[in-house]
Amino acid sequence: MTADSAETLQIARICPYAPPEQHLRLLREEPVAKVALPGGSAAWVAARYQDIRTILSDPRFSADRRHPNAPKLNGEMGPGESPLPKMMLEMDPPEHGPARRAVVGEFTVRRMAALRPRIQQIVDEHLDAMLGGPRPVDLVRALALPVPSLVICELLGVPYDDHDFFQIHSAQLLNHTISAQERQHAALEIAIYLDKLIKAKEEDPSDDLLSRQVLKQRESGAVDHGALLSLAFLLLIAGHETTANMISLGTYMMLRHPDALAALREDPGKTPGAVEELLRHFTIAEFAMMRVAIEDVELGGTVIPAGEGVLTLTNTGNRDPEVFADPDTFDIERDARSHLAFGYGPHQCLGQSLARVELEIVFNTLFQRVPGLRLAVPDEQLSFKDHSNVYGMHELPVTW
Repeated sequence: MTADSAETLQIARICPYAPPEQHLRLLREEPVAKVALPGGSAAWVAARYQDIRTILSDPRFSADRRHPNAPKLNGEMGPGESPLPKMMLEMDPPEHGPARRAVVGEFTVRRMAALRPRIQQIVDEHLDAMLGGPRPVDLVRALALPVPSLVICELLGVPYDDHDFFQIHSAQLLNHTISAQERQHAALEIAIYLDKLIKAKEEDPSDDLLSRQVLKQRESGAVDHGALLSLAFLLLIAGHETTANMISLGTYMMLRHPDALAALREDPGKTPGAVEELLRHFTIAEFAMMRVAIEDVELGGTVIPAGEGVLTLTNTGNRDPEVFADPDTFDIERDARSHLAFGYGPHQCLGQSLARVELEIVFNTLFQRVPGLRLAVPDEQLSFKDHSNVYGMHELPVTW
């Protein structure tokens, strides 16, 4: 599949809290279109909500990112370049179902509810340190990054002392402006670390998610070390990077909407709805869900030929006026639970319940305990992650 004379897909957001205008134009005028990708290849894009749901749930689309025609943004690793065994998000049936069922019990709503006291303790401790220190403070470093990092490290059984190592390498892994070789090196460094960690758990399991997986596999036969390695890699990267970015972006958005913030402070019961609206509004992993058609598929009158790649523009799908009234307006009172920020179908985000719990606790605690919270710099001085596969903020200077 070649780029030919197709329009090049815009990746960076011009406005921090809106999709690129090009994507909105595609939604209005050409919701299924062939585009050139920044790396020089080509793919189809789907911008409409219902088409995206079809792509993410229809078995005629493969999740195999190692397919030669899987969409690749600039700097992404190609087929055979990943140092990891196949990850769950790359699997199709019948391989995917057993792999997901083996771990899905770790992320039930009940299990996440049991984690609430510990997450609350982590948030309180970091807010205590923040409030007792100098002002202004970078909320990314003081709260947004450490809270989800500590939670996922404790859940997996990864020493939190190594969090800087993971944050540095995961940032490189998600940066689509560096070369595939640099990203491959970052992935390899994380894989080497996790390989040693899992071997230690195989020899001496403890009470954490990875150890429980070791024991479960041992009961049913041999331990699949490669599967555990790819699972640990996926959960560690996804478990802190996405939630950390939503904490900073969500705080920024609420500070820009004082009426909505006042409503949350008056009634913390509104926070779960606000979290859903923030997830819809930002859709930070916009390019995470890609597929390859394994047979000709017609979407809205356009045929995507077998063997060609498709990117789902979930940010634009979450602005589809056929689904969300007045979609560009930030409204914490709307019912946004059907958003696509966590994907859809069999690959829908495994850790979404954990992310929701963390975000609710952080926002309720932060806004209740720091009623005078405000930005410490003008909007134009804020720096956003325009070149990362997961959108967010580099820093969020605040004071009170």
